[in-house]
Amino acid sequence: MIVLGLDPSLSCTGWGVIRVEGSRITHIANGQLPTPPKMPMAQRLAKLQSGLAAVIAEHAPARAAAEEIFVNKNPQSTLKLAQARGAVLAACGAAGLTVNEHAARLVKKAVVGTGAADKTQVQAMLAVLLPGAKIAGADAADALAVAIADAHLAGRPR
Repeated sequence: MIVLGLDPSLSCTGWGVIRVEGSRITHIANGQLPTPPKMPMAQRLAKLQSGLAAVIAEHAPARAAAEEIFVNKNPQSTLKLAQARGAVLAACGAAGLTVNEHAARLVKKAVVGTGAADKTQVQAMLAVLLPGAKIAGADAADALAVAIADAHLAGRPR
């Protein structure tokens, strides 16, 4: 089964694709979909949606996974995150994908073993779990972590 992990953000949405066969996880691809900050909001959201649609068309995942939304101290940042997330979910919905949602602490716990892990620990564990994978950046790493967590958590009670 192919799983698409997503780290939605307006400035740069990370994505990661893994293959899951039993307990074995294999890296397929990863990348980032940046949007220029000076581009109008509607165009930025359209760029995210079409970019993700292209990733979905290329890799044909069976399902997708994303972190649950969190509330920032800055309401404008939360609103932009929600809008980017909406574009990402719309692309998944248009492709008929189910999207599983996982809390950030649960993703970290599934990948590293502790929900309090920092980004450096998550990235170090990705190097162990996906040997030889070239990761496109921090947002792509987060997306791969979400995909791996989903492989471990999907279908299990939380």
